[in-house]
Amino acid sequence: MNEPESAITAQGVRKNYGGQAGGAGLNGFDLRVPAGSVCGLLGPNGAGKTTAVRILSTLLDMDAGRASVAGFDVRTQGRRVRERIGLVGQYAAVDEILTGRQNLVMFGRLNHLPVAAARRRADELLERFSLTEAAGRPAGGYSGGMRRRLDLAASLIVSPPVLFVDEPTTGLDPAARQEVWTAVRELVDAGTTVLLTTQYLEEADRLADRICMLGAGRVVAEGSPDELKSAIGGDRVDLVLSGPADVEAARPIAARLAAGEPLVEAPARRIGIPVAERTRALIQVATALNEAGIEPEDIVLRRPTLDEVFLHLTGEGAGEAHGREPGGGARASTATAPAGRVKTGASATAGSDNATEESV
Repeated sequence: MNEPESAITAQGVRKNYGGQAGGAGLNGFDLRVPAGSVCGLLGPNGAGKTTAVRILSTLLDMDAGRASVAGFDVRTQGRRVRERIGLVGQYAAVDEILTGRQNLVMFGRLNHLPVAAARRRADELLERFSLTEAAGRPAGGYSGGMRRRLDLAASLIVSPPVLFVDEPTTGLDPAARQEVWTAVRELVDAGTTVLLTTQYLEEADRLADRICMLGAGRVVAEGSPDELKSAIGGDRVDLVLSGPADVEAARPIAARLAAGEPLVEAPARRIGIPVAERTRALIQVATALNEAGIEPEDIVLRRPTLDEVFLHLTGEGAGEAHGREPGGGARASTATAPAGRVKTGASATAGSDNATEESV
């Protein structure tokens, strides 16, 4: 029996794509999402994020395992699941010829709302997502952020308790991305449970209460953003030096004061120094540099980022594993995750009872 506070659970879910290299879309996928929270699914292309969403939203049958959404079995109670979820795909699914209001009324009618109720709900959602002034304009003239907000509104026509959001800000500029983030957070504040898939590490850091990192079709690490960052070590002192000579002169200082192996990026004139005692270590590094006659262009104390967590878990080089997107978010690309699983915080993975074989 599912724990009462779980809005989404998955145990041992497997999906095999015979035509793909390796064959596995999901390979023993486990998940538990508490009600009223945001869970971020992170991983490189091909890790299984979209496959997981399609299975949990009853769009794709699993080969093995079991899963439930809003207390109903995904395999045997698909209709009940669909009555309680909303799904926002990777691209806005609105009609660009219709106005914003007409789009929402249409979705209301498709969900069997009477005409008056569909219009009333459309107006409520237009106000909720700050689209009232644009309601009478064709959606084709909306900005990217406005179209995504309209798409989110359409998914909430029947007020689902669970919302699946698959890479909601792909291709959006920083301002539009902020609009979508605000809309998602407002949904959660109102009680909606959100399962968010993304390749933007900054997006997961900003939105998710808990993150599950996928690799090779399974969860390889899970925890809050802070827990995952702490799992790969403590704080860092980052230096940017003025030239190659200063980098070489700073190497022995970094090695002497580091709590682990310093990371030297000579072409970028950067040295990352893992430290154990935050403020004291920063003072020690600054003092040692001053005594050596080295004046860095920049020196900063910081915590590890989700970028570094991702690189640590996948074992990729920084240049291969992510590319910078507008707004500073890092975007993951293809990587092979280790077979082991890192758990941080309280374990949230349920058992692996077998499910029935009946299709939805």
